[in-house]
Amino acid sequence: MSKIKVNDLRSALELLESIPGQLIETDVEVHPHAQLSGVYRHVGAGGTVMRPTQEGPAMIFNKVTGHEDARVAIGVLASRKRVGYLLDEAPERLGHLLNKSVKNPVKPVVINQKDAKCQEVVHYATDPDFDIRKLVPAPTNTEEDAGPYITLGMCYASDPETKESDVTIHRLCLQSKDEISMYFVPGSRHLGVFREKAEAAGKPLPISISIGVDPAIEIASCFEPPTTPLGFNELEIAGAIRKEGVELTQCLTIDEKCIANAEYVIEGELLPGIRVREDQNTNTGKAMPEFPGYTGPANPEIPIIKVKAVTHRTNPIMQTCIGPSEEHVSMAGIPTEASILQMVEKAMPGKLLNVYCASSGGGKYMAVLQFCKKIPSDEGRQRQAALLAFSAFSELKLVVLVDEDVDPFDINDVVWAMNTRMQGDSGIVCIPGVRCHPLDPSNDPANSPSIRDHGIACKTIFDCTVPFDQKHRFQRAKFMDVDPSHWVPDMFKK
Repeated sequence: MSKIKVNDLRSALELLESIPGQLIETDVEVHPHAQLSGVYRHVGAGGTVMRPTQEGPAMIFNKVTGHEDARVAIGVLASRKRVGYLLDEAPERLGHLLNKSVKNPVKPVVINQKDAKCQEVVHYATDPDFDIRKLVPAPTNTEEDAGPYITLGMCYASDPETKESDVTIHRLCLQSKDEISMYFVPGSRHLGVFREKAEAAGKPLPISISIGVDPAIEIASCFEPPTTPLGFNELEIAGAIRKEGVELTQCLTIDEKCIANAEYVIEGELLPGIRVREDQNTNTGKAMPEFPGYTGPANPEIPIIKVKAVTHRTNPIMQTCIGPSEEHVSMAGIPTEASILQMVEKAMPGKLLNVYCASSGGGKYMAVLQFCKKIPSDEGRQRQAALLAFSAFSELKLVVLVDEDVDPFDINDVVWAMNTRMQGDSGIVCIPGVRCHPLDPSNDPANSPSIRDHGIACKTIFDCTVPFDQKHRFQRAKFMDVDPSHWVPDMFKK
């Protein structure tokens, strides 16, 4: 257990700094327009980013062009091992940790504004020189982006009818000095329901955007139904991870709360009935790189937030990520693993040992399920587990089933099982015509006659498990079990 208590971005960076190879800094000035992300692509982006890239340390840029008093941190969650350090859990047990946390939620607490670090410095939209583009060093991932994007903004709002609150992450593009566009994936986020209710009543929806927070909040905010149904505030999961409630405080200009120790908070209102073209300032036809590894198309009509104020800590640290990086895999994939574990455990206790939502699927499209067949009647249940995984997470496209002797986190081991334990005519199960995710360009009628609408896919099971009655034929070679640190201690330091 770490001696450094992590409860905000600064303590998270302090922890990483204490661990060799997990954090680097540079005093060389970098431009936020494409250059910053271009540098980090080589340092540690990983994920589905176009090669060459790699998994590497998180990075802090201390000098950012146009933002003299700010720094930018990137890649904080761009490594499963690093997420393990930050959440104080073994990397292969992170899905289990989140599953436990969902079951034992801890409610947020509200603190006095005078104690809220996020409001140390205040800028009102009525100030004559107010310009969010100058106040918040939001970068672009590429030179084609529709504009500067806030990629790790914790969007917090409340249901206009029930007053229940929720936090999620959305694609946020700075459009003008006091306007931000907000992209909603159809049907997948609670805030979308809140916005629709407010718009139907002809009223704006107050919303706060907290940037630079405890990594536990960033991970927890990516849970989706059915694990966290409408009315479930994901901040309660972060509270369970830390074993204390997330601290919120009242915003200054809107009737909403924000995360009290965030580096930045943007206060604003989602305006009813107003839409803008996402790329109105660049006309590139593109938004930003998304988790599948492609640049998403600019949305022709997208809701707008009218900014009322920006508050921040003294000498704030902007936190950002590259859209298709390993950071997205951590944030989207680990909650999905927890959701699948929870769903399958309810149906067949003790059979599903672990789940890995692989980097190659961006944390959303592909899951490897490690399944244990103990008795003859377990044969076939592995495929039932795959079907449950699809129902637990609608955006999942591929499920790979492996036995207990295969490491689901080692894709080479998974592909080995595919090569030596699966036959295509019997091990591949296709389920065509099922709703999946609109950001996968292959999920389109042009690609397959089974696809009737964009966003529909053929979900596929790859059953790489050994038939129960054939297990004796598939024993892996057994090596002597020794402690290698006796011979090569430097390689196996704990």
